[in-house]
Amino acid sequence: MNSNEIEIHKELKKYFGFSQFKGLQEQVITSILDRKNTFVIMPTGGGKSLCYQLPALIQEGTAIVVSPLIALMKNQVDAIRSLSSENGIAHVLNSSLTKTEIAQVKKDITSGLTKLLYVAPESLTKEEYVAFLQSVPISFVAIDEAHCISEWGHDFRPEYRNLRNIIKQLGKVPIIGLTATATPKVQEDILKNLDMVDANTFKASFNRPNLYYEVRTKTKNIESDIIRFIKQHKGKSGIIYCLSRKKVESIAEVLQVNGISAVPYHAGLDAKTRAKHQDMFLMEDVDVVVATIAFGMGIDKPDVRFVIHHDIPKSLESYYQETGRAGRDGGEGHCLAYYSYKDVEKLEKFMSGKPVAEQEIGFALLQEVVAYAETSMSRRKFLLHYFGEEFDSETGEGADMDDNVRNPKHKVEAKEEVVKLLEVVRDTKHIYKSKEIVFTLIGRINAVIKAHKTDTQPYFGSGSGHDEKYWMALLRQVLVTGLLSKDIETYGVIKITQEGLDFIKKPASFMMSEDHEYTEADDETIVTGGKSSGTADEVLTGMLRELRKKVAKKLGVPPFVVFQDPSIEDMALKYPITIQELYNIHGVGEGKAKKYGSEFVALISRYVEDNDIIRPDDLVVKSTGVNSANKLYIIQNIDRKLSLNDIASAKGLSMDALIKEMEQIVYSGTKLNIKYWIDDMLDDDQQEEIHDYFMESESDKIEDALKEFDGDYDIDELRLMRIKFISEVAN
Repeated sequence: MNSNEIEIHKELKKYFGFSQFKGLQEQVITSILDRKNTFVIMPTGGGKSLCYQLPALIQEGTAIVVSPLIALMKNQVDAIRSLSSENGIAHVLNSSLTKTEIAQVKKDITSGLTKLLYVAPESLTKEEYVAFLQSVPISFVAIDEAHCISEWGHDFRPEYRNLRNIIKQLGKVPIIGLTATATPKVQEDILKNLDMVDANTFKASFNRPNLYYEVRTKTKNIESDIIRFIKQHKGKSGIIYCLSRKKVESIAEVLQVNGISAVPYHAGLDAKTRAKHQDMFLMEDVDVVVATIAFGMGIDKPDVRFVIHHDIPKSLESYYQETGRAGRDGGEGHCLAYYSYKDVEKLEKFMSGKPVAEQEIGFALLQEVVAYAETSMSRRKFLLHYFGEEFDSETGEGADMDDNVRNPKHKVEAKEEVVKLLEVVRDTKHIYKSKEIVFTLIGRINAVIKAHKTDTQPYFGSGSGHDEKYWMALLRQVLVTGLLSKDIETYGVIKITQEGLDFIKKPASFMMSEDHEYTEADDETIVTGGKSSGTADEVLTGMLRELRKKVAKKLGVPPFVVFQDPSIEDMALKYPITIQELYNIHGVGEGKAKKYGSEFVALISRYVEDNDIIRPDDLVVKSTGVNSANKLYIIQNIDRKLSLNDIASAKGLSMDALIKEMEQIVYSGTKLNIKYWIDDMLDDDQQEEIHDYFMESESDKIEDALKEFDGDYDIDELRLMRIKFISEVAN
């Protein structure tokens, strides 16, 4: 060690009590002390803030730290003050200060006491502050969360765009840009906007080998899945992220009802409650925080053991940052995300109100999230590739820590298809994004393809032997292997690389994994709450179906009248052995359980005993009863023969939603007499015809009924008749 190195090690020990630097810290600090522009890309938890705190403490003058979050600044200032006997060593300068406080800050800076001054970007634009800062020695300007400068970052702040001009007014001071998340596109943007293309760049690895990544299909039954997951991780700390405040509240409530200590956290709660909930989590008075993304900034809890995304995030940057709050201590961290394309469509709809440029960026970022969720290759490799880092999925650290690697998907040889794909990218001359490339292959025309006359080319439709999903999956995998690349300047345009051109000349084997199928349960099964996640006991399912057939025959009704399929499957998953437990099965209410339940629970009870089955009693998910008020209102007012239109509008429901509620009521065993309403719609013969159809049909699916009657009745008429039928025959 030379004398300089010994010096900064001494200071590190003196101020922070560490005897060793972590990762790239030492190189970064040396670069700053040499007064060079410095750019630091370091994942959350990598010790980013020490990179500018230490040089600030040991240099002449005051370092200015620009940060977007007031709460974060306050945390950091408190932390630095705790290292020194002087309170004035660090200050915040923002809109929340009084005149007296501002005077004190200025006095401490002028006297040379203040080493770090945290400012919000808005404060820096005030002329009086700029004038004051010009008059005092500044050691450097650090811009934390530098991705806020780039509109391609996940957290763009327009006021960050003006920083360069203000810093120029302060004279020749070095700039330090720091970010915890940056794709190559964002990095380039930051360096350009801060006018520091010459900066020393330090990039730490984004690989967190202790995190296990998993994506599951989001079913109707997501709440019981989450509860089961948390109960398997009993007593461990975790965060559940949701996109809306309403969802945060309802999930927190469901967890509490099911005996899990959880609190909600979102910006709609008052500051006192938020602070209280955050402290409860830090002090381990509660295990789980259910939160919007407002939570977690500056949370330094090392032992968060799982992070669950109830809704898929808007960008991979957000996803990386939020999952990065797990396992900071290097211990286990399980990152579980639920995915359904419906959620993506919701986010797209939400974006459609924004300016076009913003929309385009939003869509591009969202497509990356979709690709991550649907991919069947190593998720770690995929993520790191997105952040511009190579990862060897055979030998890399943490290589087996994701669901795709542990349960590999079927692979097929795709050498010839890769060549076709590469040729189309080459021959269309690098003008298209992935969508148009795929459309060209399958021979589908859109406005862009028409404008470029691509549909007249010989290769148009050359890949029509496979569908759009296949080509999308292949394109993603070819991108990650580096035969194609996404252009940084025009985000999203696909170009062929030199390796790609070589591959066309000399093709080699390319084993492609088939993508995940994330199919939603169709609306028919939703009537009773959909299929339950987890796997039902096949043998028991068969036995229950047999019993259902027998009971139905004895009563002279179709089997679905007794219990619907999803209810049977749920019984084979949860093994209810009392009538009471039967109430918690999908689509089985008290009425139905009492009427048909005894033979079923007797059968299950015998089966459980004969096969020594340990029953998952914790799978009985209690609901919070939010909808019960609606149900009661519907039942009472149908008794009073009120118009269904009036019932719907009184509760703010669409007709479709009202019919859904009614279906749930009758399918769980409660009578609803809607004859008065149907009599106005259909005459006796028509009613009899539909009634007979359901009586003889194998299934109660509306699609089948629509096909059978081929346009004679519309969907609402058939659904209402099905309600009447189930109510009269089953209940």
